Amino acid sequence: MFGLFKPKDPTKALRKKHAQLLEKGMLAQRKGDIRTYSMLSLEAENLWKEIEALEKKGP
Repeated sequence: MFGLFKPKDPTKALRKKHAQLLEKGMLAQRKGDIRTYSMLSLEAENLWKEIEALEKKGP
């Protein structure tokens, strides 16, 4: 009933954080702050690997 008892997706919050990191990185790159861009991109890449590992593991 309305997804009340549906198991929560563990990757949903991680995907949201990943998108936020990519957006912050894009804004830093536009401002010319390449160091911050590269640090945020690396963090986003590591987070994406974690998401893939969780998805591969399955429910």
